Amino acid sequence: MTTPMNTSKDFLTALQWLSPAFPVGSFAYSHGLEWAISAGHVTQEAELLEWVRDLVQFGSGRNDAFLVSLGYQAHDIQALRDLNAHALALSASRERQAETVFQGQAFVKTLKDVWGHDLPSLCYPVAVGAAARLEALPQVDIVAAYLHAFSANLISAAVRLVPLGQTQGQRVLLELTSSLLSVSNAALDADACALSSTTFLSDVASMRHENLQTRVFRT
Repeated sequence: MTTPMNTSKDFLTALQWLSPAFPVGSFAYSHGLEWAISAGHVTQEAELLEWVRDLVQFGSGRNDAFLVSLGYQAHDIQALRDLNAHALALSASRERQAETVFQGQAFVKTLKDVWGHDLPSLCYPVAVGAAARLEALPQVDIVAAYLHAFSANLISAAVRLVPLGQTQGQRVLLELTSSLLSVSNAALDADACALSSTTFLSDVASMRHENLQTRVFRT
């Protein structure tokens, strides 16, 4: 006897939007990690785990999860624009701002071309949250999927740059599971006053990346 699948169409849409195949160009961005690797701050599996976990719990990963949630909760265009301005003000460097703006523009364009939703130009996490509301996706699904994709993209960059094996990369992503779930759940009741970051080395990395002599990634 075949057991019917319990997976919803909404959940699959969330996976599609945050898939590496979705054309936002996430593969081109390392979020400053390329500089951190070149400077010797991330050279092995344990250091990569610590770096990404800190971002998820205390830095830009946490902020992005909260911004997805706040974008989902925004009820009109002006609220989205105000949130977007707040999000851009949190960007610690020119490259960090470019990363979120360009990915947001690409996301909004594909959303309109495929799903027919017309959103203004928004930074990436705000755009994802606003789109999820328009498509009536569960808030918990889209926040968790975003944070998982954020972490997976950084791990993928490190696998190529350190280099690390694919198995090590998967081990790091598995070790992050509890942090991803905890921050995703916290983001569901977020307000703008909760946005903050204490991952200062990551911010410095994003500032210094543009001066690297040889670069693979745009940020």
